[in-house]
Amino acid sequence: MKKAFKFVLLAMMVLSLAVAAVGCGGKEAAKEPAQEPAKQEAAAKTKLVVGADATFAPFEFTDPATGKYTGFDVELIEAICEEAGYELDFRSMGFDGLIAALQTNQIDAVISGMTITEERQKVVDFSEPYYKSGLVVAVQAKNNDIKSFEDLKGKKIAVQSGTTGALHAEKATDKDKITYFTSSDQAMLELKNGAVDAVVMDYPVTAYFIQQGNDDVKMVGEILSAEEYGIAVPKGKTETLEKINAALKTLKENGKYAEIYKKWFGEEPK
Repeated sequence: MKKAFKFVLLAMMVLSLAVAAVGCGGKEAAKEPAQEPAKQEAAAKTKLVVGADATFAPFEFTDPATGKYTGFDVELIEAICEEAGYELDFRSMGFDGLIAALQTNQIDAVISGMTITEERQKVVDFSEPYYKSGLVVAVQAKNNDIKSFEDLKGKKIAVQSGTTGALHAEKATDKDKITYFTSSDQAMLELKNGAVDAVVMDYPVTAYFIQQGNDDVKMVGEILSAEEYGIAVPKGKTETLEKINAALKTLKENGKYAEIYKKWFGEEPK
């Protein structure tokens, strides 16, 4: 009888421990659903794949200290995506391939110091302008022969492919005198090395290059043309364009746009 009683008591203890273990498992399982809403919210964010030529300082370039993309355009599109509820996927590619990437749906948008032109508007749609710019002629500091755009006839000029600077250079001199590069830095280094007489480039990019210790380069003449940069999206992507425009408008109203602008250009937005 004693042995039977001990056996029954032992069985009851084992059963109690099993019930307790199941109870604990139930409590742990009950905690998991509480994390689901956050996961669902993150999963619900639409990814926006944005292309840029990250060799166009101070708009987009690679920070040598961190290896990460930075610049005015980068910070602006980050702020736009945060405001519009997008998850940003930023990708660098050659400037002359950006519009083709839009047309083939490789990317959803372009922010790369891209001037709004009638020709480009035939194949892509643009946001409201976000930056006013212009073109300028750069020469070596010791060059006193070239003083304006009119002095470029017959001169060797370096430009970045696919830019409005390239279009203006083609009007100023013979096409066989023009050297095309995939990045603005390459064009400016060609000038520093004395392989060309001048560079036609966006004013803020040229000014930033000189400020980075390149005082052997100078700008001459006046800014050639007033230009406006826009964020490009594929034709017909109305919803994307509307969300970008709405976010840009909010950033200009709440002061965030001005904050980013002053950080990179040291002055109030124009």
